[in-house]
Amino acid sequence: MSDRRVQFTATPVASPPAVDDSKLRVLQTRSRDERLDFFRGITMFIIFLAHMPGNSWNGFIPARFGFSSGAELFVFCSGFASAIAFGGTFMRNGMSIGTARIIHRIWQVYWAELCLVLALITLAAASDAIFGLDILRAQFGPLLTEPGRALLGIVTLTWQPDLLDILPMYIAILAMVPVMIGARRIHPLLPFAISFLLYAAVWSTGLNLPGNPWTGSGWFLNPFAWQAIFFIGFAIKMKWLAVPRLAEPKLFLACAIFVAASVPLSFWVILERWPELDNVRDLLLNSQEKTDLHPLRILHFLALAYVVVSLIDPWRTKLGKGVGRMVSLIGQQSLATFLASVVLARFGATLAELAGGSEFAVAAINFIAFAALYAVARLVRWFKQSPWRAPTQASALDCPGCMLMRNAN
Repeated sequence: MSDRRVQFTATPVASPPAVDDSKLRVLQTRSRDERLDFFRGITMFIIFLAHMPGNSWNGFIPARFGFSSGAELFVFCSGFASAIAFGGTFMRNGMSIGTARIIHRIWQVYWAELCLVLALITLAAASDAIFGLDILRAQFGPLLTEPGRALLGIVTLTWQPDLLDILPMYIAILAMVPVMIGARRIHPLLPFAISFLLYAAVWSTGLNLPGNPWTGSGWFLNPFAWQAIFFIGFAIKMKWLAVPRLAEPKLFLACAIFVAASVPLSFWVILERWPELDNVRDLLLNSQEKTDLHPLRILHFLALAYVVVSLIDPWRTKLGKGVGRMVSLIGQQSLATFLASVVLARFGATLAELAGGSEFAVAAINFIAFAALYAVARLVRWFKQSPWRAPTQASALDCPGCMLMRNAN
């Protein structure tokens, strides 16, 4: 039933006020971009493959063909989506309400991280008990040897077990959003200056957060570095940063050459044939290249994004149809499908190990997991629609007033 109500009044209906430029920008900021959901959906598949040990398909994800990886795509899309989700709130309701909404989202993601870790601990313990494996010790060893210290590290995010570092990074970067919004109100270039100074501090001083109480290492995905790619996406959607025209011949050619040149230095098939290329890669990218987001990774991602978006732009409206619609649905429910992808990856690794790691078993597990991600996305969307709030036909018949209002609307 429509939310509109019948009003009995003799006052003539006034014409709607004109929308000023600032309000128009808000509406544009909140407009949906079908490419965002599609690429976020693709990222969920990549995350599953990358988080499943022993998955042979991991050898063919984008990270194997260039300097950047699915992580850059995930963080960039998160920045773009955050501008849609939170940018308008800051513009319409001010700093206090906008900041409150960011805090609320941080609270949600924080508990999602804790539940994810707990689910994986439970999954490992169950696998050990049922199949006689030793997964819990391998994945969460400190939890068995120093449980108090390990639990404190999990709750405070100062210990992030392997492959469980994406959401903590996202939390830390989300906390920077109100700072960037406030800085923008002071001067249009100030957010970019803050982002650059944080990134520069990472490479000049080693700025990071504590990520392992036993080794003293920092977060594997350093939020002070990865905020750079996040706020590039955020700034583009907020119209703070102009983007070049798509498919501009000279720029497209330059980006395509750069992307192609990175393939021999990244693809394992080529590196196995010519191992000396590994030395060239080591000269270009140091051991901290992913943790601290090496500049070449940023440049490669932006170049690759320009090439890909330019190529798909003529078919942009078709991304939400057929298989693309299924992928986009997974992207629309990104938090739920991310959590599912990580759990499925760990469970899939156990099943693959029990099956002897055969290629048939790995392929079957991958396809089943992809279907499960789609099922999770559909289920979550169904719950978000709150179907229990929609009046049934029978209840409407029992409510003459409801029927009257429906007919009036």
